[in-house]
Amino acid sequence: MIKAILRWVLKKLYKVEVHGIEHLKQIDERLLVVANHTSFLDAILLYAYLPIPITFAINTYTARSLIGRIASKLVNLFPLDPANPLSIRSLIRRVEQGGCVVIFPEGRITRTGALMKVYHGPGLVADRADATILPIRIDGAQYTPFSRLRGRVRLSWFPKITLTIQPPRKLHIDESLRGRARREAAGQQLTELMTTMMFETANRDQTLAERLLDARTIHGGKHIVVEDTERSPLSYNKLITHSVILGRKITKQCDGDEFVGILLPSTLTTVSLFWGLQFYGQTPAMLNYTAGAQGMVAACETAQLKHVITSRRFIKLAKLEQVVEILAGHVELVYLEDVATTISGIDKVIGLITSRSDHLLSNLATRSAKAPAVVLFTSGSEGTPKGVVLSHRNLLSNIQQLTSSIDFNAQDIALNALPLFHSFGLSAGMLLPITSGVRVFFYPSPLHYRVVPEVAYDINATILYGTNTFLAGYARFANPYDFYSIRYVFAGAEKLQAEVRQTWQDKFGVRIFEGYGATETSPVIAGNTPIANKAGTVGRLMPGMDYRLMPVEGLDEGQRLQVRGPNIMLGYLLHSNPGQLVPPASELGDGWYDTGDIITIDDEGFVRICGRAKRFAKIAGEMVSLTSVEILASRVWPDAEHAAVAIPDARKGEQVILLTTAENADRSRIISQAQNDGVAETAIPRQIIHVAAIPLLGTGKVDYVSATKMVDVQ
Repeated sequence: MIKAILRWVLKKLYKVEVHGIEHLKQIDERLLVVANHTSFLDAILLYAYLPIPITFAINTYTARSLIGRIASKLVNLFPLDPANPLSIRSLIRRVEQGGCVVIFPEGRITRTGALMKVYHGPGLVADRADATILPIRIDGAQYTPFSRLRGRVRLSWFPKITLTIQPPRKLHIDESLRGRARREAAGQQLTELMTTMMFETANRDQTLAERLLDARTIHGGKHIVVEDTERSPLSYNKLITHSVILGRKITKQCDGDEFVGILLPSTLTTVSLFWGLQFYGQTPAMLNYTAGAQGMVAACETAQLKHVITSRRFIKLAKLEQVVEILAGHVELVYLEDVATTISGIDKVIGLITSRSDHLLSNLATRSAKAPAVVLFTSGSEGTPKGVVLSHRNLLSNIQQLTSSIDFNAQDIALNALPLFHSFGLSAGMLLPITSGVRVFFYPSPLHYRVVPEVAYDINATILYGTNTFLAGYARFANPYDFYSIRYVFAGAEKLQAEVRQTWQDKFGVRIFEGYGATETSPVIAGNTPIANKAGTVGRLMPGMDYRLMPVEGLDEGQRLQVRGPNIMLGYLLHSNPGQLVPPASELGDGWYDTGDIITIDDEGFVRICGRAKRFAKIAGEMVSLTSVEILASRVWPDAEHAAVAIPDARKGEQVILLTTAENADRSRIISQAQNDGVAETAIPRQIIHVAAIPLLGTGKVDYVSATKMVDVQ
């Protein structure tokens, strides 16, 4: 009767929904329920909706509190200190007795809104007691005053609460492991289970526009969410209003276009345009303005673009007049300055009214989560760029993969200087923060090494995105106090050099979390996190992803990585067959994406990149990683930039040439370093060429096509 009354009250107050109740039929006599801990309501919710007698394993401190003493009169409590081995042994014996035991593996209510540290003890309990684990996700209770997120999120007395019960499962620990190693293995598996649960139970079947509206509901329309160098920040309400007004005007000019080109820098206008197209059902195609006239024309032809949105002011500042003149011969250019003159008072009123109604906004364009959301173009660092079509579900899956592993909250301020035509800059640097309540500041160029640190200091940035090249540049010119407020620095797009990582640690006291991905994967495949971080690796694979390692002939270390998951692109647009979508596939079947990267994965699941398959030279029958040559050079000349390329060699098949900005670079020094490090002689470049600057793409990656051409000219 008590449970029935509780369910009635909770249903009335919180509109509680329970999903996956059928999984309760699969349980056995030893059941360990694990749930995320969002608020003081959690135990009440589980008690009311689990239709079986349960025992709660709770922190000893909570058990002694007034709430704990009152609860003990109604339900069975098992006081537990998750860090105490004797307490864990007692819990193992309790689970072995049978029945249902509920435990919150975090040991405390979340202070971030995301998963906290998962203790190893509950994993050991499940292993030693041979118990079935039943994962349950609690969502919504974190927004009540009974949570511990006051000041971090907007609280509501009666938000909607959802309980999602996942299929029961057991841990599978290597029988050869004993003692501490077994405990850690069980703890790691439980952590992965909890992280995967947070990912799998999230709503990914919606559009980007719907996710933006959800963010406004959660954080409030007046919550400031975007800003740029004009220093006129926008709240959710203002951003959506601007987006609706601009999107309505643009779609009238581009009516019927499947894809609409965007040739603009990282500013609030670009952000508003992107979201405006989303609201009106158009798919933006983000053009790389550093690709040159030939590259941009090829991109437009590949995606069959008819219109490209740009700005006269931007063209002038970026000195793209000649490029745009050529581009105008292939597409119709729509200038924002001209669009602005057509926006009337009535347009603004319509936009304001529409933007305040989720119902009206949702009716602007009815799109599937599986429909294209954006077209990005590969960097072309090793060949002709391709159009990568990403769906709403692809992008939101990757965002959810990241937020399941890393705590982002409404108190954060992100600084994004990466271009929005870059997948890392768009997804992690724009879509993730805006849809997570994180205020994001857009700076138009990552190359301003003196200015970006000043901006970080000025806005009190807590999150920074960059590449190895850009982060090295900031470190050279920044004052040690410029990054005083930084919580997280995320590095991607190229390998993070050990010297850069150490410099940031020593000079700023900041850890860099290196990740790895590709445009085709929306983009993150793996990443280091505050809970799971190992220097020299790119972290663990994102939850929800399958992978296979394929052997490569001639390589003693590393295998070729292929991946499959909800964040894998819809497909390619190829210049050889414009407008036709080519879904991902490999020798493993449809849906698999061959990254072309050679990796190793250690026993703890951390991924180490050995290099790209195309970034290996075959010298006298041996495979040599060109990336390893660059790493060797960086040890000799840490303050310089390097690029290793392979060219044909009549005698040995290929030879390695090193381009470097180090003046007076001498081959004898790199030979000496190789001998000290025990590096094979084949990894020593045949020739070293000094250059004024290493050619870079707009994404910060080395432009190896141009670098090879520089060698050919020598």
